[in-house]
Amino acid sequence: MHRDEFLALLPEEGFQEVVTVTREPNGVMDIHAHPFEAKALIVEGEIAIRVGDDERLYRVGEIFQLSANLEHEERYGPQGVTYLVGRK
Repeated sequence: MHRDEFLALLPEEGFQEVVTVTREPNGVMDIHAHPFEAKALIVEGEIAIRVGDDERLYRVGEIFQLSANLEHEERYGPQGVTYLVGRK
């Protein structure tokens, strides 16, 4: 998906707050949760997200969505990652 399409979709789905997040190359964020639902579009690099025993890799143009308070881990690719994220 392209950036403009994604940004148009967010308010339709109730995501009013939009931020850009950039993480360092080969970084890791251990198990944590957010008090908000998140829907994100990868714009640079890649991120692997693990929920329980399941891990999925997201690359440029792909979208991931996490429910509020869902425990997960994150790993960032060799170029790091930048993503646009809507929060609600």
